[in-house]
Amino acid sequence: MAFSNAPVDPEALPRLEAQSLQPVSRRFAPYQLISRFLGLLPLGFIAWLLPVMTGVPMALRPVLLGGVGVLLVVSPALSWLEARRRAWAVREQDVTYHSGLLVQRTTVLPFVRIQHVETASNPVERAFNLVRLTCFTAGGAGGDLVIQGLEREQAERLRQYLLDRIQGRADASDEPPPEASDGV
Repeated sequence: MAFSNAPVDPEALPRLEAQSLQPVSRRFAPYQLISRFLGLLPLGFIAWLLPVMTGVPMALRPVLLGGVGVLLVVSPALSWLEARRRAWAVREQDVTYHSGLLVQRTTVLPFVRIQHVETASNPVERAFNLVRLTCFTAGGAGGDLVIQGLEREQAERLRQYLLDRIQGRADASDEPPPEASDGV
């Protein structure tokens, strides 16, 4: 057999935008807001104590607290907006995840590269019934694809579907897992 490597017409490529992406759970935006706010609270505590502990003039305390206050409002608000833009999809041969507000990122991971899949959730995610689904490929130090903001049932169905596909099970036909309603 002779080697062939013919060029592909870029106009003939399928459009990723035409793919029907499913938004993550509506609960993910409030989770992101609360999580970001809680993550920044220690910074406010440090800004409050910094003048006392280091000898920085007390007149700078309002400036430090004002800066932290702006962060406590702007960062969670941006997290909320970014969370509302996240979406995912499963196609016949791959899984796609879109995230980002200012810097947008779309990751497409073919099933043939997935080695294993795991789900995880921290206490705040569990309070919102949310789960992260992580897909690992060979040689990767961490997860190559992390889909955040899935509802627990949805994440478990997707996890099982992906495991069935990568294990080559016949019962994992071309039928992707059904979408779950947000219940909100």
